[in-house]
Amino acid sequence: MKSVYKLTPSLHECIWGGKRLSVYGKGKTEGPLGESWELSFVPGSEALADGKKVTDLFEKSTWGRACERFEAFPVLTKFIDAADKLSVQVHPSDAYALENEGQYGKTEMWYVIDAEEGAGIYMGLREESTPERFAEAVGDGSVEDLLNFKQVKAGEVYFIPSGTIHAIGKGVLIFEIQQNSTLTYRLYDYMRRDAKGNLRELHVEKAMKVSKLEKYLPSVPDPADPEVIGKCEYFTSRLLKLRSEGRELVADESFISLTCTAGEGVIDGEKFSAGDSFFMPAGGGRVEIFGNCDVIAVAVEESNA
Repeated sequence: MKSVYKLTPSLHECIWGGKRLSVYGKGKTEGPLGESWELSFVPGSEALADGKKVTDLFEKSTWGRACERFEAFPVLTKFIDAADKLSVQVHPSDAYALENEGQYGKTEMWYVIDAEEGAGIYMGLREESTPERFAEAVGDGSVEDLLNFKQVKAGEVYFIPSGTIHAIGKGVLIFEIQQNSTLTYRLYDYMRRDAKGNLRELHVEKAMKVSKLEKYLPSVPDPADPEVIGKCEYFTSRLLKLRSEGRELVADESFISLTCTAGEGVIDGEKFSAGDSFFMPAGGGRVEIFGNCDVIAVAVEESNA
């Protein structure tokens, strides 16, 4: 087995998607391209490595000892191009999802790559709300008035624990690292219709059961380890800012997922540029990476447990 594999993503058309992912070499789709799933073990939407599905090529033994506690691969990473607003949504916790859906919930984080002037995200509530007041706002279409809106710019990071009501606003391009789950409850979707002319499905009753209705408080980065931009049980994300100097990476206790968000460089003798992603299986040896670029490295640390 090689030390590092270049990934071919799974592309997803979305009603709110755009055209900016083509800049990152993500190919073309008939409709608007909303998401490029860089590292995906999701059945039917697997990323490829050496022309093979990652689920076939990377058995659990290659995930690393830190992942032994997981039944399924723990992480899903993706680029998201929001040419229009995404739905107002929420993801349940593991406890609720396992009991009611037979699958895991979702905690995630966003790294902002680019944003149009004035563009932003909705993250939690501006002030604490009662279930009755929030349900009324969902029903009459005024839910955005209760949400905490923040204009964003490139390089900012936002951590979204399960239960946090959120939405990506129009004109934002992000890289998302998330728990490996596709479970989403839509609260509000601006009365949009799908390709067949039908209103998109909402999940208001379930969403109300899992939504946190207190005022949103942003997470605070760890000053002791400034490279870490997000951390939870399922992943630790690090922003590697390489400026000509080399860096040695070792996938020992965990796999390492690498995605270049800006610039260009060389990894294990192979050139890469913004938009390229790689997978280092655990136990695969040491890899040298260098260049003038920003790379997000994702792994599972035993301290996450």
